[in-house]
Formats: sequence, C-alpha cells, structure tokens
Amino acid sequence: MAELRFHWGSSLDSGQKKSTQKYRSDLLDLDGAIEFAQDADALGVESLLMAQSYTLPDPLPIIGALARETERVKYILAYRPGLLSPTLFTQIVNTVSWISDGRIALNVVAGTSPVEQGYYGDFLAHDERYAREGEFLDILHRLWGDGKPVSFTGDHYKVVDAQLGLGHKGGGRPEIYISGNSAVAQQTAIRYGDCWFRYGDTPEEIAKAAAPLVAAGTDVGLRLQVLARETREEALTELAEIMSETDENHRAYVKAFVEAGDSEAVKNSMRLAEEAGHGWLSPVLYSGAVAYRGGPALCLVGSYEEVAAYLMEYKAAGVGQFIFSGWPARDEMRIFFGKVLPVVRAYEKELDGSLAGAR
Repeated sequence: MAELRFHWGSSLDSGQKKSTQKYRSDLLDLDGAIEFAQDADALGVESLLMAQSYTLPDPLPIIGALARETERVKYILAYRPGLLSPTLFTQIVNTVSWISDGRIALNVVAGTSPVEQGYYGDFLAHDERYAREGEFLDILHRLWGDGKPVSFTGDHYKVVDAQLGLGHKGGGRPEIYISGNSAVAQQTAIRYGDCWFRYGDTPEEIAKAAAPLVAAGTDVGLRLQVLARETREEALTELAEIMSETDENHRAYVKAFVEAGDSEAVKNSMRLAEEAGHGWLSPVLYSGAVAYRGGPALCLVGSYEEVAAYLMEYKAAGVGQFIFSGWPARDEMRIFFGKVLPVVRAYEKELDGSLAGAR
C-alpha cells in the first residue's frame, strides 16, 4: 500500500504563535522565505504549497527564487483560472519546471470569494468559474499532450493552433490538485486532476465524500493544521496558549467574509465549527481556530502517537495526501517531520506486514 504523502503550507512569515495573529501582508521577507524553504528541503518535506491571495505576494516569482535555493522540495502553485490565458500559463509553468528541475505542481482553485475575485476583474458565479476551470484544464492537458497544435473553442476560451517550443521538463505535465468541496469540484478533479483536495472533517465523513473519487482512481488530500507534542497534556497546554487573547473583531471579520463568499468548502468548515461549539469534532480534531483563521485552521491536536494513529484512520478512509500548517509554521513543521512522521511510517510498515500475512 502506498505511503501517505505530506506537504506543508509555505509561510512567508512563519513566526505567528497565536492562532489569531495576522500575517504581515505589507512586506516581503524573501530571505526568511528562502530559509523556510531550505529548512523544508532538509526535513524531507515533499512540497510547499504556494498560496494565491490579494494578501500575499504573487507566488510565481517566489517559486522561481526558492527553486534556485533548494534541491529536493517541490512547489505546489495555487492558481485561479481567469487571470492568464491557458497558453501563456502553460508557457510560464513549463519555464518554471526548467528553473526548478521539474519541482512544480499545480493547485487549481476556482476562488472562494466573489468580492476578492472582483479585485481581479472576475465576476463569474461559482459554477461558471468551475466551467471555465474545466475549459482551462482541457487546454492545458492538450498543450502537455502529443505536441500537436491545439485549437479549442468554448464559452470562456478560444485558442487557434496554440503551440509552445519549450515543453515541460522531462516531458509529460505537472501533478494537478483540484480544490473544493462541491460536487462540481469533485467531477473536475476526476476528469482533469490527479488529486482532489479539500478542507478537513472526521475520517468517517471524509470516507463518505472520498468514495466516488477513490472509485474513479483519483487521489484524495486534506488541508489541515497540526499541533503534536510528546504527550496529549503538553499539546492541550500549547493549544490553550495559542487560543488565548482572541481577537473578536477579527472573528467578526472572518464571519462576514465567509457569509459573503460562495465557497462550499469554506462554509462547510465554518458550519462544522459552529455545530461543535467551536470545540472538538473528535478527541483529536479541534475546530476552535476556524472562526479566526477559516477552513484550513481545523487542527489535529494530540501526542505524536495520537496524531499518527488518526492519520492512519484518514488513510483507511481513502486519503492519500495532506497539506499541513501550524503555529508557528516552521516550528510545527520541524516537530511533525521529526517526531510524528516516523511514527506514521512505523504504523504503515506494521499495516503492510499484517496485510501481507493475511494473503
């Protein structure tokens, strides 16, 4: 059985201790970002997710800079179709693949907020954004296909004899992750993606949602926070510290943002948190930070063994990959890859042994 794959959310400012602290969006600490990426490289992190938002620097030039300063870690570029033509985007990704020696993957996102989409001149509704995303991915797949000129006419894109001299490094195409909780996101992932990524839930609920993807041969991934310590008591003490001094004004801002958005993923995460009283969805899954940080803040909390065992429950539910982050990002990354991952691998080895013995 394949090993679980683990990625990390790249933070351009990894020093936040409190779950409610705001990221500095008015500066770019490139040296700090390079140090973070080099740390991930040394720890054996498979990939760093490079998010796209009006609050962040554009990820493409950052990836170009980080790729030249690292050797093994890959970069998952988050991108929302509609900002660039599919031909130009493919050309850019191909170029980055050569700069990075093929260490580039794509996280294609339809967008979570109509307000933010409007900042970029995009006013399509939720399902129309996914329809455009499908056309976009169709053209990308053809451009990464047999090398023949690509002509395409759809509702959102038209290209005539599109062709590129520089292909993807090593041939083929990058791995493609499709994000979103909606049914249309699932179908897009099955048709055009390698992995469907969504925000977290309990393993029981994830198993229900993952079933059609698993049946179609599409991998399933989760975006979560993680807080692991040697003992559960230490983890709970740390969680209490992280959640102290909450900013209720920021909580109100997040609530208004969610209500104004049209993302089923974001709304579902907030609903889960509210139904749990902003507490525990399970003994390991904590929802209290979602009100202050949104969907990705659903957090695995416990001892190294508890967190590792819970990850194995997700694996049994059909999950193959995770993108984690934490508070502070770099500290938790070191703890997870240094302390939790070895326990996960031991559990996986034990499981493989038991499966082999049962044959």
